[in-house]
Amino acid sequence: MGRYVVRRLLQLIPVFIGATFIIYALVWALPGDPFAGRCGDRGCPPAYIAEMTEKYNLDDPVLVQYFKYLGQLLQGDFGETFAGVQISQLVADAYPVTIRLALVALVIEAVIGIGAGILTGLRGRGFLDNLVLMSTLFLISLPVFVTGFVLQVVLGTELGIIKPSVSSDPGIGELIVPGFVLGSLSMAYVARMTRTSLMENRRADYVRTAVAKGLGPRRVVGVHMLRNSLIPVITFLGTDLGALMGGAIVTEGVFNVRGIGLLIYNAILTKEGATVTGIVTLLVLVYLLMNLLVDVLYAVLDPRIRYD
Repeated sequence: MGRYVVRRLLQLIPVFIGATFIIYALVWALPGDPFAGRCGDRGCPPAYIAEMTEKYNLDDPVLVQYFKYLGQLLQGDFGETFAGVQISQLVADAYPVTIRLALVALVIEAVIGIGAGILTGLRGRGFLDNLVLMSTLFLISLPVFVTGFVLQVVLGTELGIIKPSVSSDPGIGELIVPGFVLGSLSMAYVARMTRTSLMENRRADYVRTAVAKGLGPRRVVGVHMLRNSLIPVITFLGTDLGALMGGAIVTEGVFNVRGIGLLIYNAILTKEGATVTGIVTLLVLVYLLMNLLVDVLYAVLDPRIRYD
């Protein structure tokens, strides 16, 4: 297992370099003036443009710019905004909120999605199965911002159960409804995936063998069938954590959550290329590490999988 983890970590290096280079090139190599509108209606003075061009190495070829930026990243320096604010400080202020929101969404989609999938996958077709299928189809059909707006109006404005906008440093309780909204789409997919996987494994040979050996239903389901059925679900949940953190832009905007999503949205509006590059690079790193964790969990869930 140790050798496998080391090998996978080495494989992540070229993937990280390739992904971050594409991000950097898309942000900085596109045609146009990166300082357009930075000085209001009038154009920026030549001295300001020259200073900023030198600061962000814009006179160098894109490849040289990228490796200079990569050298800064390896030292923990994400650069500065055009206003001179450290991007690492902006991320440090916003990231804990987004992490809490993403974890709440992940727990909600895992508990409700897997629970609904297990109930329908074991019971087979019937009223409960049809109810879950219709409910998940309804969630899949609705855009996230519609779900968020409806819950905000009904639970916040009409019933007064929640605050329409969360506080600047929200706790877990305030993030339950935004977390449900953020994870609602993935929750529907998890429920359907778990249901399908369980229904397929119910007819597997190892399940029939376990039943024939006289094992109890709980042991057959919990030890044998469920562990194998959850492998695709764990894959989805592991990679979805990065997607939840990157896809929180809409949810954070609806509930005024001051996290990474709102930060990157404002950076796009103000054309803060350094901020966009730094945040997306961080999300790429989260994706890669979560994929590694999922691969390691495979061996825990399925004893047939061994890493030599």
